Amino acid sequence: MSPKPGKKNLLTPEGYQELVQELEYLTTVRRREIAELIRQAKSDGDVMENAAYEEAKVEQAFLEGRIKTLENLLRNAVVVADEERASDGTVTFGSTVTVQAPDGERPETYQLVGSAEADPGAGRISVESPLGKALLGHKAGDEVVVETPGGLMRFRILRCE
Repeated sequence: MSPKPGKKNLLTPEGYQELVQELEYLTTVRRREIAELIRQAKSDGDVMENAAYEEAKVEQAFLEGRIKTLENLLRNAVVVADEERASDGTVTFGSTVTVQAPDGERPETYQLVGSAEADPGAGRISVESPLGKALLGHKAGDEVVVETPGGLMRFRILRCE
């Protein structure tokens, strides 16, 4: 995911710190490791037909792309601290929300985060996702309607922290 240049990227304090640490690791440790792989591959002779060299160069290109993405994300980051969130039980950025579909499925709990931190498998959904957008501004007990490719789905908010 490449953020749009200049677009403000909402991040939780934890998400911001994770991105800073990833950038630090990539620019200090990983860059050196890939440079060493390239140096070793070059020392093996002709680089024109050297698979190890080609693989290291591709890896280097991906690394540099990720570094640029992280730098842009952090340059345009807006960190939303816990103290800045609504304290009246309203779903806002950073809230942890438990919802249940009316068909009786097991309740699901999500934290609403920015797109840079979204990881649905880990329970973090973007405030820009259909469900994230629908939940914003509501409270426990409210029912929200989400438009999905399969049609409209209704969710009841069980809890908001």
